[in-house]
Amino acid sequence: MATVAFHTLGCKVNHYETEAIWQLFKQEGYDRVDFESTSDVYIINTCTVTNTGDKKSRQVIRRAVRKNPDAVICVTGCYAQTSPAEIMAIPGVDVVVGTQDRIKMLEYIEQYKHERQPINGVRNIMKNRVYEELDVPAFTDRTRASLKIQEGCNNFCTFCIIPWARGLMRSRDPKEVIKQAQQLVDSGYKEIVLTGIHTGGYGEDLKDYNLAMLLKDLEAEVRGLKRLRISSIEASQITDEVIEVMNNSEVIVRHLHIPLQSGSNSVLKRMRRKYTMEFFGERLDRLKEALPGLAVTSDVIVGFPGETEEEFMETYNFIKYHKFSELHVFPYSKRTGTPAARMEEQVDEEIKNERVHRLITLSDQLAKEYASQYEDAILEVIPEDRFKNGSEQGLLEGYSDNYMKVIFPGTEEMIGKIVKVKITKAGYPYNEGQFVRVVNEDIALQEEIVI
Repeated sequence: MATVAFHTLGCKVNHYETEAIWQLFKQEGYDRVDFESTSDVYIINTCTVTNTGDKKSRQVIRRAVRKNPDAVICVTGCYAQTSPAEIMAIPGVDVVVGTQDRIKMLEYIEQYKHERQPINGVRNIMKNRVYEELDVPAFTDRTRASLKIQEGCNNFCTFCIIPWARGLMRSRDPKEVIKQAQQLVDSGYKEIVLTGIHTGGYGEDLKDYNLAMLLKDLEAEVRGLKRLRISSIEASQITDEVIEVMNNSEVIVRHLHIPLQSGSNSVLKRMRRKYTMEFFGERLDRLKEALPGLAVTSDVIVGFPGETEEEFMETYNFIKYHKFSELHVFPYSKRTGTPAARMEEQVDEEIKNERVHRLITLSDQLAKEYASQYEDAILEVIPEDRFKNGSEQGLLEGYSDNYMKVIFPGTEEMIGKIVKVKITKAGYPYNEGQFVRVVNEDIALQEEIVI
């Protein structure tokens, strides 16, 4: 039996798509093996968000070629889409497919086996206006299921290469989204994470349908759905309608990831972001009014070209004032081919690092403050795995609906279930808790059973 091995670089969408590509191979009777073992086919799903992403992708490709020089090496993903010639030039690469036509991958592999001629299957992504259906009925990870609802982005921020790697905004047919969500719930998943390249933009290309309507329909039509999370949403996409749907929902969790990138209007303008700080702040206030206890996490780029100490402090103070619950902080790194990489006044690396540290310290402090509100509270947690880096045995780790990481003593059977846990010690990066009971959905009237 033929074997296939996968290596995924980059974001959650890439991980989702690797699972989808694996489904295609599985249907053809392939066996999946670990990337470090010898395989007949290696699939490398690449990332190109930074120059480092490209470099890492090339290293992984070379590693696969060394593992088994006779294997078919197939490269896909964002770096494959933006630089197919660069990848074809790596000795040993046989098939290149970008961020579309993944369905043809097996066909290309068969063709390569017969003709022994490298195949470049990359087409111009900008011409694509249709969402490519790729189904993932189950994940290798057994607790949280991602559900991809859209592809591409129309924003063209000056630091970002993604529209060139993913093309323009295209939404998945709502009927397909609902069908897929039902399939995931039927497979036993309690939580679904809606994901995409520009997830909150869902519906911008559809007639008379939008994200708020999708959220409403998922809740109304998917039987047995317990938790619904949005992986990321832009401030401009948090409409009053979306806030209202979240407010009335029984399944949408109290957590949103809203990328900020900068808290300074002048920097946002240079980034070509489509909002002001005043607007962002107003949306946060509205959200927190409608959803008390909401956790808001965010991404911030530090040291964007021309960022002054004053501009950095505007970002710092905005974050502190609005009490984000956790930040992902990135030092700005030049991405070849983007307008920002050509901007004058690139910020010195030392200054960048010093600012990154200041923001990370603030983030840690805010995360602790947010968690401390929940000391002694009982939260619903879905344990995902055993807690690895503790000396104590028998601990599980998972996330509460408001995205706090919780570790508590529990048994293997609890993994993937919804469990009530009392927070005994709030903290960061994780909170400690005590198991209370499993929430059993199979019983009418939602009675809870004490184990």
